[in-house]
Amino acid sequence: MGVWDFIQNQLLGMKWLNGLIGMGLSALGLDVNGRIGGSIQFFLYDVLKITILLCVLIFVISFIQSYFPPERSKKILGRFHGIWANIISALLGTVTPFCSCSSIPLFIGFTSAGLPLGVTFSFLISSPMVDLGSLVLLMSIFGAKVAVIYVLLGLVIAVAGGTIIEKLQMEKYIENFVLSAGGVDIDSPSLTIRERLVYAKEQMLGTFKKVFPYILVGVGIGALIHNWIPESWITAVLGSDNPFGVILATIVGIPMYADIFGTIPVAEALLAKGAQLGTVLAFMMAVTTLSLPSLIMLRKAVKPKLLGLFIGVCLVGIILVGYLFNLFQFILI
Repeated sequence: MGVWDFIQNQLLGMKWLNGLIGMGLSALGLDVNGRIGGSIQFFLYDVLKITILLCVLIFVISFIQSYFPPERSKKILGRFHGIWANIISALLGTVTPFCSCSSIPLFIGFTSAGLPLGVTFSFLISSPMVDLGSLVLLMSIFGAKVAVIYVLLGLVIAVAGGTIIEKLQMEKYIENFVLSAGGVDIDSPSLTIRERLVYAKEQMLGTFKKVFPYILVGVGIGALIHNWIPESWITAVLGSDNPFGVILATIVGIPMYADIFGTIPVAEALLAKGAQLGTVLAFMMAVTTLSLPSLIMLRKAVKPKLLGLFIGVCLVGIILVGYLFNLFQFILI
């Protein structure tokens, strides 16, 4: 248990870094227990911690992803049928990019290649919601138990959502340009280990440049919540006394655009201020899965009725997960 605590707090959570920053700010004459000093400490600590985890995780996941390019993923998915195809599709979604918008081109490619619509939607739901990065980041903040259950329930939403869409036979609500695009049946080039490492490095740098501004915004909001907004305000809106907190957090999260790296500091600050665990996780799921920019992009590929079904399935799943976590919060943390 002691070893796991060390891994969670010092390696993943980097508590040593927080202490080091606090000592440095104190040496400069700042009171880290005050609002200004505390905000600066929170901002520097979370930016550095998330940036380090971001770079390491993207490098590792991109290296893994180099073995699963779209052509190979399509072939793997084509071997499975029924609910097993949805399960494999959801699992493949965990090794794709973090942002919901970056998953939509792959969704379009899989759909145009002739894969079942429900299978491609399972991928589309799981890709931003439960990637490997979210597992490690959630472990660093909420612990392994919460992180694993979050990922498992996210996969359940992805599989169930894809299965529902498949059973309702919504293929006629795909835009014609997607159906007529056709798939590209080419073999993935064999890469050497060195080439895969170069690919992983390029993906890491490219994603870092794209994501870092959102990290700064997310951590800035988190610092504001953590040190300036009264705890009573948060608990009144998102605490256990408000039975609609999960629904409110889910709806508020939809217009935002961020990935797991930009959302984590906001969630961390909300939880520290008294928001319920399930409410915070529902907010995170809504932001990463149903962001407004990604929905606008998806509308280009699907007709309003299918888009509405996708949003409805995800909303119901996210809200149920939020209330489930709230129900068992005292067991989980």
